[in-house]
Formats: sequence, structure tokens, C-alpha cells
Amino acid sequence: MSESTVRIGLVLPDVMGTYGDGGNALVLRQRLRMRGHDAEIVEVTLNDPVPESLDVYTLGGAEDAAQRLATRHLTRFPGLQRAAERGAPVLAICAAIQVLGHWYETSSGERVEGVSMLDATTSPQASRSIGEIVTSPLIGGLTQPLSGFENHRGGTTLGADAKPVGRVTRGVGNGVGDGVEGVAQGSVIGTYLHGPVLARNPELADLLLARALGVDGLPALDLPEVELLRRERLAAR
Repeated sequence: MSESTVRIGLVLPDVMGTYGDGGNALVLRQRLRMRGHDAEIVEVTLNDPVPESLDVYTLGGAEDAAQRLATRHLTRFPGLQRAAERGAPVLAICAAIQVLGHWYETSSGERVEGVSMLDATTSPQASRSIGEIVTSPLIGGLTQPLSGFENHRGGTTLGADAKPVGRVTRGVGNGVGDGVEGVAQGSVIGTYLHGPVLARNPELADLLLARALGVDGLPALDLPEVELLRRERLAAR
């Protein structure tokens, strides 16, 4: 990691930015700056190879055609895979879970090979999952409920090497009837939560940042407006 500037990779926002998930990179940058760290967002588009030297990476949601483009690009330029292998934290939102898995099926039933960073596969659900979702965290470093807005038709099945991020208390989650949401494996955390998820769940943002900085924890930030947003969203139906 750079001693002077923390570099946040916003990966393929030109094709994986359907739901405003680029806001997750903004949240990471702001929370770093508020603690006195220099931070910058590095946008990685289809015109760029994916650098393996960044400190933390974020990917957003997309539709079928865009997912294909993203999958091809990440296969051709495996910098993300190499970064995760050395332990750089990666946040994958919605369709990014599917791209990083072994394979996913499109809405027309065609199977597309993923990049196999996650031991997960995805097939279409019978119906789309849309609405507010709340989960109880199942991974270390998280103690508070996670909230978000899910909007997906993918049903994601986790393999033995992956574990869920949370247990669903409201909403659908991974969509295969097991009552869980998201996927965590190695340095990758994937979730179907939009919002952006890090604006709604600062504890998750700080977990990613602590991992990027190589520390056990970060000083708390006194942000009453964030707590107000959390209370409002946790109560939303």
C-alpha cells in the first residue's frame, strides 16, 4: 500500500454502474479523509487493464450484456484476481457476485463462465427480488445489522469455500431458499445490497478500510446524520 495515498479502485463503472454503486468508492474515500488519510479513486474502465497494485476495490451492478463485457475484461486483465490473492479487500455488489463466481446464467438461460474468484454459481429465480432487506451479519468484524435495497433475479448458491455475509431477517437475499445473503471468501465480500451499501452500513465500510490499511480497527467517526439514515432504513418496509 502507498504510504501517502490510499488508492480505491472503482472497477468498470462504465458497465458495472447501473444502480449508483459507484457511491461506495466515494464513501470509502470520504471516511479515509475524515480520519486524516490521503485517498483517491482510480477509475478502471473497459479501456484500461485492471491494476493489481490498488489498496481496495469496488464493483457494482449491471445487466446481462454489461456483465458479459465485464467478465471478458476481468478474464483478459486479471489484476483484480491477483490483488485479491495478496489480500486486497474487494467489495462486489449484485451482478459483480455473479461475474466473480464460477458461472452464471443469463435471463435467457445461457450459461456464462465467470472468473472463479468466488465459490458460487447463479441461476435466475422464478421471480425478481425487489425491496428493502435487512440481515444479521455472519462474518467477523461486523456486529450491526446490514440494510440495503435488493433488486435482482439471480439465485446464488454458495460452495464449500464460500460463506454468507448475513442471515436474512427481512427480504429475500441470495434467492435460493437458504435464508442467507451475500458471499464472503478470502478478501472478497459480495452482497446484493444497494443503497449504496457502504453509505447505509458504515461498519462494513470501516471493515474494508481496516483491511486495506492493515490495522485491527479505525477511530470512530461522529456522524449523527449517518446514524439517522441507518435508523430510517432499518425501519423501512
